[in-house]
Amino acid sequence: MKGVILAGGTGSRLRPITDTGPKQLVPIANKPVLEYALDDLTDAGIDEIGIILGDKGRRKIQRHFGDGTAFGVDITYIVQGEPLGLAHAIGCARDFVGGDPFVVYLGDDMMNEGIEDLVADFDPDLYSAGIGLQEVDEPSRYGVVACNELGDVMELVEKPENPPSNLALIGVYVFTPQIFEQIEKLVPSWRGELEITEAIQGLLDDGQRVQSHVVHGWWKDTGKPGDVLHANRLVLEDLESDIQGTVMKGASVTGRVEIDSGTTIEDGAVIRGPVSIGKNTTIGSDAYVGPYTSIGDGCEINNVHVEETVLIGDNLITADRKIVDSLIGREASITTNKDKQPTGDRLVIGQNSALEL
Repeated sequence: MKGVILAGGTGSRLRPITDTGPKQLVPIANKPVLEYALDDLTDAGIDEIGIILGDKGRRKIQRHFGDGTAFGVDITYIVQGEPLGLAHAIGCARDFVGGDPFVVYLGDDMMNEGIEDLVADFDPDLYSAGIGLQEVDEPSRYGVVACNELGDVMELVEKPENPPSNLALIGVYVFTPQIFEQIEKLVPSWRGELEITEAIQGLLDDGQRVQSHVVHGWWKDTGKPGDVLHANRLVLEDLESDIQGTVMKGASVTGRVEIDSGTTIEDGAVIRGPVSIGKNTTIGSDAYVGPYTSIGDGCEINNVHVEETVLIGDNLITADRKIVDSLIGREASITTNKDKQPTGDRLVIGQNSALEL
């Protein structure tokens, strides 16, 4: 079985963070979100992976993942160009897939229990497709399915007023090559896109069986700033302490804390886990780094209270302030404007920004 990761989206909901880079490389606990998808595929025994790229940010993704050797996989890059819907992106993988069944994984989705069971349970001799589902509290906000007593999908409905179930699509699928015949029949929806739900419905209309698979544990779409912060918190909940950098004797480091090589925690600094800190970063003597914070490589942090925040990397943060629930883009700096002294700030800051607070 092969794997296909969809990484062609523009990330409009994550602006300004994505104005200068692809959303799939936004870090969660100092690891690009797309890398979690790659890990789930390899854990399921899939090592031939096609990554579908759009026009935006594709070179950065290719530079990060290379040919896949460093991640134990063989990566083929497939350029979609302008994103015209999930079905269009999947259709671009037809030559790569050949005659094999394949998994499709949205590159900005995360699941804490992976996809091993989904892959293992799928039988291409019985089913033309399999859909990852999760129970949700407000099914009318999602695409949902109706299933029979065997667990076969009978109908897909997009954001229905009267949902037939509380089982929502989560963006992980298993397909046989039969899906490509359905994609060829599609016409753009009212959104101007080729919808994968319509292609799956086409399989059902032609008498093919579609398997449902309920995924347990948390699932997260990281498409908006609040989602990134929530996913960061969820991943840090399972963080294991690993200190490779230097913690000076006068520093206070408690809880589960990850400190990468080349990083220094200076005398007087306070770190309260769970916290992840990348390489070659300095946490100064007057800094407090609170729980559920991720600080990327090459940062300088001092004279500031920061918690439940993601700093993407190469940041200078020296503001005499309390920063909470914030997503701060690469190379952004936050310093103090001494004429103003409010007590707390909520920030979403794009790359190369410079703020005085």
